[in-house]
Amino acid sequence: MNSGEIHVVTGAFGFSGKYIARRLLDAGCQVRTITNSPDRANPFEGKVKAYPFNFDNPEKLLESLSGASVIYNNYWVRFNHPDFTYAKAVDNSLKLFDAAKKAGIKRIVQVSITNPSENSRLEYFSGKAKIERALIESGLSYAILRPAVLFGKEDVLINNIAWFLRRFPVFGVFGDGNYRLQPIYVDDMAKLAVEQGQKTENCIIDAIGPETFKYRQLVEEIANAIGVPRPVILIPRAMGYLIGSFIGKIFGDVTITYDEIEGLMDDLLYTNSPPTGETRLTDWIKGNASTLGIHYANELARRKNRTESYEKL
Repeated sequence: MNSGEIHVVTGAFGFSGKYIARRLLDAGCQVRTITNSPDRANPFEGKVKAYPFNFDNPEKLLESLSGASVIYNNYWVRFNHPDFTYAKAVDNSLKLFDAAKKAGIKRIVQVSITNPSENSRLEYFSGKAKIERALIESGLSYAILRPAVLFGKEDVLINNIAWFLRRFPVFGVFGDGNYRLQPIYVDDMAKLAVEQGQKTENCIIDAIGPETFKYRQLVEEIANAIGVPRPVILIPRAMGYLIGSFIGKIFGDVTITYDEIEGLMDDLLYTNSPPTGETRLTDWIKGNASTLGIHYANELARRKNRTESYEKL
């Protein structure tokens, strides 16, 4: 890696972007971030300069990319909301690719999702597929990374499963609970992203961890590791959605979406590919059992509060 080379990470003060930025800094790169939260607490002691996304100001967006070599694009939304939508996220991603081409960016590392398809009835997966196609057709050098589920101290899914387990006498799983997922540790994902940022060949990689879980099994693993074994009951997906919506209203959040339930049950977070990550979720849970699920991770709070670090929200 060329020391002093400028790399741009979207959302470097958030979850996955923070780990990518840290690895780039450790490698001697200059790092910028473009973000919706330029005033969020900077975990890098000022070493990462922050610019607003400026999707609606092409000149400013181009200025933030000037002189850079690689973009690591984590930008996306988890659900539709009055303040943000999948469609807008797709449109903004296309603006980013256009600006990258004009700025002379050499390569884009795009974070996608396992099993995207433009024909999917689920906007999360169809939107990611549209972004992939636009990047492929852009003429830019690219690496598309397709993680299933990311886990780490700042994640939402694994933490909130543990939170529910700590507070309720039973845990309900949708349907039969036998659908699969392959979580990858966020720093393993960051390592892969930085490695791919140094290459030139176009590629698409399923970014998955070394363990495959059935959803029910995952819940049981978490429960046992944090010392709160619970009976797991099977519930209809509609009931699971209603329960999650009720909890979300209490916290002013979106705990789970119907699309997320459908994606899980359709086995879209599983792929028949070799693992790219090395960190085992079971080991990580055991190492973080004392803190996992102590606090509820609020997705909307993170989007509304643009100054506090994720760990405090």
